[in-house]
Amino acid sequence: MRELTPQLIHSLKHYSREDFTKDLISGIIVAIIALPLSIALALASGVSPEQGLYTAIVAGFLISALGGSKVQIAGPTAAFATIVAGVVARNGMDGLAIATILAGIMLILMGVLRMGSMIKFIPYTITTGFTAGIAVTILIGQLKDFFGLTFTHSPVETMEKVEEVVRTFHTANWTAAGVGCLALAVLILWPRFFKKIPASLIAVIVTAGVVKLFSLPVNTIGDLYTISSDLPRLALPVVSYETVAAVLPDAFTIAVLAAIESLLSAVVADEMIGSRHNSNMELVAQGVGNTASALFGGIPATGAIARTAANIKNGGKSPIAGMVHALVLLLVLVLLMPYAALIPMPCIAAILFQVAYNMSGWRTVSQVVSHSPKSDVAVLITTFLLTVIFDLVVAIAVGLSLACLLFMKRMADVAVVKEWDYVEDTGDDQGRLKPVPAHVMVFEITGPMFFGAADKIPHIERNTGRNVLILRMRSVPAMDITALNGLRRLWHECRDKEIQVLFSHVNEQPMSVFKKSGMYDLAGADSFVPNIDAALDRAAGLHT
Repeated sequence: MRELTPQLIHSLKHYSREDFTKDLISGIIVAIIALPLSIALALASGVSPEQGLYTAIVAGFLISALGGSKVQIAGPTAAFATIVAGVVARNGMDGLAIATILAGIMLILMGVLRMGSMIKFIPYTITTGFTAGIAVTILIGQLKDFFGLTFTHSPVETMEKVEEVVRTFHTANWTAAGVGCLALAVLILWPRFFKKIPASLIAVIVTAGVVKLFSLPVNTIGDLYTISSDLPRLALPVVSYETVAAVLPDAFTIAVLAAIESLLSAVVADEMIGSRHNSNMELVAQGVGNTASALFGGIPATGAIARTAANIKNGGKSPIAGMVHALVLLLVLVLLMPYAALIPMPCIAAILFQVAYNMSGWRTVSQVVSHSPKSDVAVLITTFLLTVIFDLVVAIAVGLSLACLLFMKRMADVAVVKEWDYVEDTGDDQGRLKPVPAHVMVFEITGPMFFGAADKIPHIERNTGRNVLILRMRSVPAMDITALNGLRRLWHECRDKEIQVLFSHVNEQPMSVFKKSGMYDLAGADSFVPNIDAALDRAAGLHT
């Protein structure tokens, strides 16, 4: 069970007062950073401001306490915003709670089943494509608040939002756009001079002060939402078969995305601190945290790379820093939440613009497009477009399918079945070729033999003049049942033509396929020889 032991337990074994001081300071700073982001991401997700804090408090505390990383900070992230908004619009808050709980259960199962290494099976082009796509959807979703537009209806899908922005752009409130530009200026310029205090917090304070002081006609959070400073309360959703069936695809997407984001964040953290996280325990913690978040009114959560990096840079040493961050946000919720009503909506939009920019990874996208094979570029662009035009469920499904098909094609392309060149055919007199008896054919099989390459297994024509066929398989690392059936067909063809088949240097996995399928017994143990020299020696004795 050591593999499923929280990192907190390991960290406390050698924990000192100095470590606690560093964790305390870092936790407070990270909480200050997380405060405006949690509110902004909640609004982008179509839920109330306090629900973002509920998520950071409940999920953030539990994921740090139970997780497999020393410094991971969890909470609401931009990756979920579009998914959550869609679930809420279609199925309400109960639907979101059920989807998040189901996703939490899936994450726990992933961890218990030791699926922490699953991240390596998600191609880099797909994660890059859908991350950039999510960034674009977040940006599009904030155009309404940034420009103070008056929508005639409430679109859910990204392309519908684009249409509505174009249709209603004549209603733009340029005072709101000015406040948004002021927030963007603060977000861009403040870190150049002052790095200790988060720019997003300063942007919130400055724009709220300007709007209040000059009584500007700009919507604030208080104008659109009822602010609550109540503590998170346990609330069980109303469960029905119809709702579960409706949100199951979204639950799967949330689970996969939470796993990918959290493990990516943990890997980045490992590189920064020279440590190694426990991926399976991290998945279990993500599952517990998301389930608890849903039960206490929160939204999906995962490891946040930016907040995790801030924790490391400010001296965080153990999971206690993440727990402190959650407790500080709890105090803010109780004591300061009413002041969130003063935050202008264009400022929230500006903060999310910056989040989208940082998330887009446009430099990475440019590098991949410039230096990768066309097939990889096609996967990236397809995933990106499907994320923007449709949703993440479609994007991941199609992207993975396309990546798998391209991978299989590449594997099929490198699989080769080629007959040897013989001394008598080439006139080789330098001894470069291995002597082969005149009655023997040798075919070299290279690469994985699976259904995509099974058609390369040859047919034996009549009147070959030879009565022994050697199949050299030392370069075949793996074989599936389709390729095995192709070899079975070849064996029957040779038997009908009175040609003896010898299998040379069959590796472990292909040999297990031969034995399980019955082909080993059908051909006979004598037909399997350890190497080509033994095969040629045996073939020499089979001349008729």
